Amino acid sequence: QVQLVESGGGLVQYGGSLRLSCAAFGLTLEHYAIGWFRQAPGKEREGLSYISSEGNTYYADSVKGRFTFSRHNAKNTVYLQMDRLRPEDTAVYYCAAGPGSERWWDQGYGMDYWGKGTLVTVSS
Repeated sequence: QVQLVESGGGLVQYGGSLRLSCAAFGLTLEHYAIGWFRQAPGKEREGLSYISSEGNTYYADSVKGRFTFSRHNAKNTVYLQMDRLRPEDTAVYYCAAGPGSERWWDQGYGMDYWGKGTLVTVSS
């Protein structure tokens, strides 16, 4: 059974940092495209960052320069380092994996497996 498990969310002040983790069970992440997404209350899901199976990395404009996507293949885990956090970053954050789509990654296309999410709250 495939599972993606996010962790690392919490409450942080404006300008602070958090590192989210996404551990995979039942699949080997380095063989898949992986994405980080978030959804704030009352808003649509937003694609934040994506690594293709070939290793190409993409970021949404809203997080470029503040968030960094990395992976540790030996731990079968990916990370999202989030710096200079803002109240508008408050959301539930999800990781996803699948064949992916470099053209439509931010829409979640090609993502077959999703975690249950971890809540990030940024106070002003």
